[in-house]
Amino acid sequence: MEGGSDSSIQVLRESTADKENVSFEPPAKKFKVTEVHSDCKHKLEDRLSGILCCAVCLDLPKTCYQCTNGHLMCAGCFNHLLADARIKDETATCPNCRCEINRSVCIRNLAVEKAVSELPSDCVFCNSKLPRYQLEYHQKELCQERPCSCRYSRIGCHWEGPYHEVAEHESNCAHPKKSGEEIMSALEAIDAQRQEEHKLYSDIFSLLSFEKITFNDLQLKPFRTDDFITRLYYETTRFTAFNQQWVIRAKINSDHKNPTHTINRSLSYQLVAKTKLTAPMVMHFLALSGPFGGIKMKSKVYNFEFTEEASETEYLDLPIDSAECNKLLASKTINFRLVMFQVTK
Repeated sequence: MEGGSDSSIQVLRESTADKENVSFEPPAKKFKVTEVHSDCKHKLEDRLSGILCCAVCLDLPKTCYQCTNGHLMCAGCFNHLLADARIKDETATCPNCRCEINRSVCIRNLAVEKAVSELPSDCVFCNSKLPRYQLEYHQKELCQERPCSCRYSRIGCHWEGPYHEVAEHESNCAHPKKSGEEIMSALEAIDAQRQEEHKLYSDIFSLLSFEKITFNDLQLKPFRTDDFITRLYYETTRFTAFNQQWVIRAKINSDHKNPTHTINRSLSYQLVAKTKLTAPMVMHFLALSGPFGGIKMKSKVYNFEFTEEASETEYLDLPIDSAECNKLLASKTINFRLVMFQVTK
């Protein structure tokens, strides 16, 4: 009995020793390769977005400029900074390092523009992720959730909805079945808009048939007033038209004390006769972009009767939007073409 108990004790000791040598830790988990890859990719995109963003608006720039130290700015913010400095009569500086910025020292960063165009972005309609260079075409032509209007909107249908519902709506739209009298109000509104546009072009073509027509390619240069708080204004050199001397002056309509907070800006100009008029002159004129302007400008005709007492017009709106206005203010000079028509009585 004692021998049997000794052998059992020996077996128990051996089994216990074997258990001590055995590892009871579970095997290491294997991560899914796809999940790790997508997570790293997502983090890399976020990091690149933080690195390549504009230093002012923090958005990814489609057109990118950089200062001498490499800090990035989108074209809109770059023009706005230069315009602010022009209005305040200060030197424009980089918002990050405060080095001087202007069109001579700042250059386009094409590598950043290319990298940004490859980064994914969400479609505002369907939330699909696409490279930025494909996003605009997708939102205009391919996205099934893009907003569309009914094809019968010209006769009064005000329905708007996603593109994939257009066909169903148009098949059930009641407007094609209405009588001509019922859709006359919608057609009258369209006709009124077309008549206004037609009148503008008719006026321009009529002016082109005048006997006395001239045009000048002019350059507005910046100046500052002599007031205690100086203000920015623009003026051309004297130019000759119809045997008279003229100048163009321009001013900024939104010339606030703190122009950094100004989002919408516009320019207005006036035509001034510098020689003394012996007889009244009825003048029609309009400003155009011209061959050296490089700005998007709408057509708008003004007229004024110049006399000895009235030698200058009121300040008239230059038909450009706020983005184009900042682009002009960011330039050293403003180039445009002035077409003048004299009405003979």
